[in-house]
Amino acid sequence: MEKVASFLMFQDDNAEEAMNYYTSLIEDSQITSIVRYGPNESGKEGTVMQATFTLKGQEFMCIDSNVKHQFSFTPSFSIFVTCETEEELDNLYHKLNEGGQALMPLGAYGFSKKFGWLNDRFGVSWQLNLPK
Repeated sequence: MEKVASFLMFQDDNAEEAMNYYTSLIEDSQITSIVRYGPNESGKEGTVMQATFTLKGQEFMCIDSNVKHQFSFTPSFSIFVTCETEEELDNLYHKLNEGGQALMPLGAYGFSKKFGWLNDRFGVSWQLNLPK
């Protein structure tokens, strides 16, 4: 086995937009590779055939699916972020929640100092935590 990475499949040709957004929000993050569909290939020309990016050193892979499926992202799998400050958590939560959906609004839930869970505008689920 060579490695294990999380894989995100976008259905609305917005994988590159999502990667750019995520890497702009989280420092020490970057897009590491993008392979695009070309002319006469199975996907829409210019969309992401396969890409990799890192968020704070954690690698992710993603694609723009050229097949429309009856499923999308689910909150049962989420990106869990441990924040260092309340300001960092609040800022990230509010930016990711723009156009998204709050699943657990920011609050103290007993297991952390402050916590929030949301689906962003792309449908990806995030849990943001400020430990006690």
